[in-house]
Order: sequence, then C-alpha cells, then structure tokens
Amino acid sequence: MSGITTHVLDTSAGLPAAGVTVVLERRRDGGDWLAVGRATSDGDGRVRAWRPDLDVIAGTYRLVFDTRTYFSARAIDSFFPSVTIEFTIADAAAHCHVPLLLSPFGYSTYRGS
Repeated sequence: MSGITTHVLDTSAGLPAAGVTVVLERRRDGGDWLAVGRATSDGDGRVRAWRPDLDVIAGTYRLVFDTRTYFSARAIDSFFPSVTIEFTIADAAAHCHVPLLLSPFGYSTYRGS
C-alpha cells in the first residue's frame, strides 16, 4: 500500500483518539505550505484516506493535529493546542505511516510501518 497514514493514540486514556482533525500539508518549492488533505481519525484513531484523494509525490510534508478540540471535547486541559509533525518522503511509491502518541501535556511520534 502506498500513501500516507496516521494513527492517534491517547496514552492518558489508554485508547485510540477518535475524532481528531488532521490536516496534511506539502511544502511547495517556494517554501510555503499547501494543504493537500484533511481527515478526522476514525473510531480506532486512524486516518487511512484523505479528502480530497491524495496523490503522493516525493517531498516534505507535515501533519497538523487539532489536539485542542480533541481534549476540550473531553473537558481536559491540555498544553499543546496542536501538534505538527514534519517529515520527508523520498520514495513516493512507498507507504509512510506516522503515528502520534498523545497526552494532555506531551506527545511522541515515530516512523511506523
């Protein structure tokens, strides 16, 4: 499978983070960012497809997670209103999975499979 996917896990609750809005952006040659996809994590905390359909090309991308809205909906104070993860894709045909482990006062990420 090629493309870009993500998975959001709420480590403070020990559950997938369903309902997190995620925007996927690609850096243009001029250095500014272009939104190329938008999705909401499903009941398993996953984003498997983007709206509109995404044509992945080699380049630099970033995922912007709306964490403020996610935690506010649960009446939880949080430190980070959003989380941005920037990464580079060298092989556009390869699948790129970028998980986010999230809590109200911290987060981590890694290149998944």
